[in-house]
Amino acid sequence: MKFHLVTTDHLSDNVLFRDDADFRAAMNFIAITSFVLNVPVLSFILMSNHVHFVLACSYDQSVAFINHFKMLYSFYYRKKYGIGEFLRKHPVDIRELSIKDESLQRGIAYVQMNCVAANITPHPSLYPWGTGATFFNLTKPYTTYLSSYSERQKRALFHSHVRLPDEYVIGNEGFILPQSYVAVTFVEKLYQNPKRYTWFLNSSSKSKLHLEKNAAPSFRDQVLINAVQDLSMSLFRAQNIKSLSADNLAELIRQIQRRFSADANQISRVTNLPYDKVALMLEGFN
Repeated sequence: MKFHLVTTDHLSDNVLFRDDADFRAAMNFIAITSFVLNVPVLSFILMSNHVHFVLACSYDQSVAFINHFKMLYSFYYRKKYGIGEFLRKHPVDIRELSIKDESLQRGIAYVQMNCVAANITPHPSLYPWGTGATFFNLTKPYTTYLSSYSERQKRALFHSHVRLPDEYVIGNEGFILPQSYVAVTFVEKLYQNPKRYTWFLNSSSKSKLHLEKNAAPSFRDQVLINAVQDLSMSLFRAQNIKSLSADNLAELIRQIQRRFSADANQISRVTNLPYDKVALMLEGFN
């Protein structure tokens, strides 16, 4: 069996998911993609400006998987925001993993720890947009079987006409829980026990990055996206930042940094402004 780590490039001046509804849609698209293409998913995480998947399949199947997911999400994004060709040419990196050299174990841990490295949450199990709470978890979340939903409800929930198995379960967040289709038993046998799984999490490069930062939890991009709109209105009576003067835009950028301890990379993502422009404004402020 082949295994691959699939990673999209980090968007530098935009975000993939503007709100929780976008995350929920993407979570369901992963379930749909795995089912339609019959590709086993071992772990994944959705971050604001990139995504990671660990898949049990060939290289060609990995390409098909990420392309199908991008197609589904791009169609949803275009319908909601009126922006086309959003992900079609977005670069993707695919790397083979192996059980023999433990790169598979390390790859899964790397994916799980992305949210921790970003200072969003202290443990992957607390991050809902991925498989963070899927393995060695004795807590049983409130769920509803897909069989209890009408066809109309399913289409509204999944933004798709694909018929998924009735035994799939929906969590209280409104998306198919990963344990419905992720190879949980395989992954848990791979790590053997919770203690060994935790060791790999704590030994991952993402864990080391988190320790090096030694910072307080960061505000999520989605929080700052709303804050940009609110601050534009409250400070300058502007509906959006496009109508701000150069001086007012610079002041808005400074306020975001001051109030949310955001760096130039994050501000660039949530404002859709070039990184160099944001960095120059912050440099003048500091």
